[in-house]
Amino acid sequence: MSSITANDNPFLTESATAHTAAILRHAFLHDAQQAALLISDYRCELTCILTEAYRRNLPQAAVLHFDQLAPQQVLDHILALPAGALVVLVQSTHFRLEAYRLRVELFKRGLKVIEHPHLERMLPDEISTYIESLAYDPDYYRNTGKGLKKLIDCARSGIVDSGNGAQLFFDGGFEPARLNVGDYSGMQNVGGQFPIGEVFTEAVDLEKVHGRVNIFIFGDTNFRINEPETPITLIVESGKVTGTENSTPEFDTVLENIRRDEGGIVWVRELGFGLNRAFSAERRVRDIGTYERMCGIHLSLGAKHGSYGKPHIKRGEGRYHIDVFAITKQVWLDQNNVFQNGAWQLPSESGLSEAVLSTEG
Repeated sequence: MSSITANDNPFLTESATAHTAAILRHAFLHDAQQAALLISDYRCELTCILTEAYRRNLPQAAVLHFDQLAPQQVLDHILALPAGALVVLVQSTHFRLEAYRLRVELFKRGLKVIEHPHLERMLPDEISTYIESLAYDPDYYRNTGKGLKKLIDCARSGIVDSGNGAQLFFDGGFEPARLNVGDYSGMQNVGGQFPIGEVFTEAVDLEKVHGRVNIFIFGDTNFRINEPETPITLIVESGKVTGTENSTPEFDTVLENIRRDEGGIVWVRELGFGLNRAFSAERRVRDIGTYERMCGIHLSLGAKHGSYGKPHIKRGEGRYHIDVFAITKQVWLDQNNVFQNGAWQLPSESGLSEAVLSTEG
């Protein structure tokens, strides 16, 4: 085990224990008497804290030290679990079992999954923010998520306003929105990657996306956030990035890689509505896959998007899905302004108040 232990950070461990207890209770309807397996690698401070938190909440669960077991030994423990059991993966990087894609294999066996990957990417001063991002408020996530989905699925147009005259227009409607809000009712697979908090979609017709958008963070080639000194303006025509203003060498490299490997085109695909109130433009973590839940708008660049197919882009095609984060002043879905002053705000008929949707804790 690592020389770092959860006992070095009792306050953070207590917070993580409380937040993971809420996840188990509300999102997974899982109690301490149900079958569970905890797999961890103990390589960094955050894995030790989360492992201890889950141990406290799942005292009956077997606990495996991933680095001390052969892949077949880990798999044997998984194969012994009954359908409906829970597997928690606490990973400094991302677990591999030779030919197996672990989360996919777990879902195939009817197991519930909580996955915390790439924890070593978080800096020491980001650990408390990460733990706060695990706080699970079912009313906020589910009501806000479902309210946004309803508006997205009915909308014929959208606008992301990122200030200084930069507006990105989505004409012609959106694909059915997908939810990542900890509500797995009616879903084939129960669980996924944590922290959660997102509603995502994309334009039905990618070529009807156009305008300008200012981005303050982008995902670099090492899957970490990169903050340019000055926000970068993307110029989008017919769904493609055709130009930039205030770009940086690092962002130019991202665009060059996409164009090199995807036929000279940089598509704008995902439109993500991040809901996680622990993350903002000011409060960040380095890992791009975690920060993706940030309260605000993110977009993806590149042809890759596993959730939606297009006539000219099949599922599984495309090599790149690069997240970029828009300065988010307002977001319009038809005539509804759903984001203002750093908060999601839904029409009154949704039953949600602006106070409930505030980004303040």
